[in-house]
Amino acid sequence: MSSPFRPVCRHGLHCIIPPYLLDCLSNCTDVTAEVDINAWLTKTRSQSNKLRSLRMGYHPGPPLPGAVSTATQGKTRNIYDAQNLGSSRLPGKLVRSEGQPPAEPADPAVNEAYDYSGITYDFYAQVFSRNSLDGAGMALVSSVHVGKNLNNAFWTGEQMAYGDGDGKLFTRFTKSLDVVGHELSHGVITYTADLVYQNESGALNEHFADVLGMLTRQWHTQTDAASADWLVGKDIMGPAAKARSLRTFKADKAYDNDPYFGTDPQPKHLRDQYKGTDDNGGVHINSGIPNHAFYLFATALKGNAWETAGQAWYDTLLQLKSDAQFTDMVQATDRTVVARHGSGGAVHQALTAAWKAVGF
Repeated sequence: MSSPFRPVCRHGLHCIIPPYLLDCLSNCTDVTAEVDINAWLTKTRSQSNKLRSLRMGYHPGPPLPGAVSTATQGKTRNIYDAQNLGSSRLPGKLVRSEGQPPAEPADPAVNEAYDYSGITYDFYAQVFSRNSLDGAGMALVSSVHVGKNLNNAFWTGEQMAYGDGDGKLFTRFTKSLDVVGHELSHGVITYTADLVYQNESGALNEHFADVLGMLTRQWHTQTDAASADWLVGKDIMGPAAKARSLRTFKADKAYDNDPYFGTDPQPKHLRDQYKGTDDNGGVHINSGIPNHAFYLFATALKGNAWETAGQAWYDTLLQLKSDAQFTDMVQATDRTVVARHGSGGAVHQALTAAWKAVGF
């Protein structure tokens, strides 16, 4: 049966594209740019506002056809075509269900949403013994072709929704496994810690989604921590984009003095923490601090990041309260590592050093 716990969606829209990118684009003065910035911003902001209204007022009716799974059924995917209808009620037209062959005529967005949601399911099942997002066999529902060239992907609280991108700065948002893993992981976060999407707890929400989306990709490609690029969203960057990705876990910037996106604002140390009110108090900005700590921890341990480091983070997610702050995160990871690996050993030392390096 489906999970008896149905969380109340009391958070803002969980999007992969941070709002500060739109602010940077509004200041773009490159008259030779390949992109009509004013038209791009007008369309993106209009659609984003409509989708935020949809998310904030989201009161689902009867279950979507095929959307209820059971713990014994295992992996269940349902992909819908929203047919570029802006804020119309999701999900759209059902075009592919579990076990069905690829869509004909071929639709890359449909097939990527199907394949990558399945890989994400497999990652959670095989690495953490978790049965889907809610832990009780929840079906993975995705809508593609949401909005008209929408430059975003988001978790509604019940399903995934993907825009096609404008084809210049961003390509279709189903193209990136770590983006799909990131957004589906917001569902896991909802059904576990349910971290409030504001200030430090919101930054932790984005942090866990970044980590778990990254680990999904590394696990699927069998890439160890030392060999991984640690770039978030590199596959959705369009041909006109100069930035190599949306974010990076490493100490450097994902982009710097970019003609469209400016300079990556994510801090990698607590002393540089953003204190303003934009971006729900910097949820996409300050997530860079714990992201970098995880990178330092995982690379210090060597091997595969989804194993020792990933397990410690997943254990921590199951312990945190919804209003958890950064210090709560530091203390909780310490407890989980000591519980599994003992106090003062190599793993514990690597964790302590990683947090110290980012200011804790």
